[in-house]
Amino acid sequence: VWLEPVAEKHILNVKSVPDIDNNRVSVEVASAETNYTDIYEVAVMDGAKTIGTAKASAGQPVDIAVPNAKLWSPDSPFLYDLKVSLISNGKTTDQVDSYFAMRKVSSKRDEHGIVRLQLNNKDLFQFGPLDQGWWPDGLYTAPTDEALKYDIVKTKDFGYNMIRKHVKVEPARWYTHCDRLGILVWQDMPNGDRSPRWQMHEYFSGTELKRSPESEANYRTEWKAIMDFLYSHPSIVCWVPFNEAWGQFKTPEIVEWTKAYDPSRLVNPASGGNHYTVGDMLDLHNYPQPNLYLYDAQRATVLGEYGGIGLALEGHLWATDRNWGYVQFKNSKEVTDEYVKYGEQLYTMIKAGFSAAVYTQTTDVEGEVNGLMTYDRKVIKLEEDRLREINQKICNSLNK
Repeated sequence: VWLEPVAEKHILNVKSVPDIDNNRVSVEVASAETNYTDIYEVAVMDGAKTIGTAKASAGQPVDIAVPNAKLWSPDSPFLYDLKVSLISNGKTTDQVDSYFAMRKVSSKRDEHGIVRLQLNNKDLFQFGPLDQGWWPDGLYTAPTDEALKYDIVKTKDFGYNMIRKHVKVEPARWYTHCDRLGILVWQDMPNGDRSPRWQMHEYFSGTELKRSPESEANYRTEWKAIMDFLYSHPSIVCWVPFNEAWGQFKTPEIVEWTKAYDPSRLVNPASGGNHYTVGDMLDLHNYPQPNLYLYDAQRATVLGEYGGIGLALEGHLWATDRNWGYVQFKNSKEVTDEYVKYGEQLYTMIKAGFSAAVYTQTTDVEGEVNGLMTYDRKVIKLEEDRLREINQKICNSLNK
């Protein structure tokens, strides 16, 4: 918990939206107890060098030019600093430091007619693990900041360029580590309520869940709050409002609202099933091996979950008597052989139409022993050099 005394007139939030095509960044500053006579000043910094400044009345956005912008990517995660001052009657009443990145998220049809995900106007195959963010000593809470950062560092060491943060919202600190280290994030909405009938292999033809007014209002309030909370983190490139039909309702309406509220990012409407022709991608789940069993010619087609190769290591288990993986093997070499086999299969499917993929999963979680690492993070269960080699081949598959 962070407590800090503030002046009556103070800054509440800083929201930044980069525009690399026009070499500028838009900044909105939310403040408390201000009126039209109060102003704020925003300075964009590259280290100690001031790139540009702008002033505006409280409540008004500003655009600041960022010439010859240094673009943010997993290979070069450059961050610009922001200094924001709130000025009332010529006196600075509050001042905060922040940061932003110049980067663009989009999709575009390639020369073969396949819709590809793009970063900074270039095709990029996004590939990473399903990350549930669980810890044996704190469950949803990491023991230290170093531990929080460790999973991201290892994900990059393993050769991935993306993380799917699965049905969990992390502290802002986690996303700051992603921003600084350079890794893309797909952010799930943690869903409650019941599920309608789940269809994986065809577009949804059933009846959607009808939530109670209270349940629907809760979803909308929390989803907006999550997006507001994380809006300015450049690492987040995709919002995922529904997963495997859990609590899924009014899909076209929710997706349309999500895209309108944040037009700067992609929206994965329904990961793993109950598909609608809305949003930016069609997301398939298949275990254990990758499989391209449905294809969308108008949006990107992605493999939102696959893998789940299990290896139970004695001395590193949450429960000794009930451990589960989609397939189970006896040692690291066997697991790595299977992982590489699936990786080579995935690689061939990229040319056929896949534009991103998510492997299950970063670490073991209680009875699930299909992690790349054990639950206690003490053992990397695959042969790391071979893991990195195939992952880098996949991530670089669309490089020209």
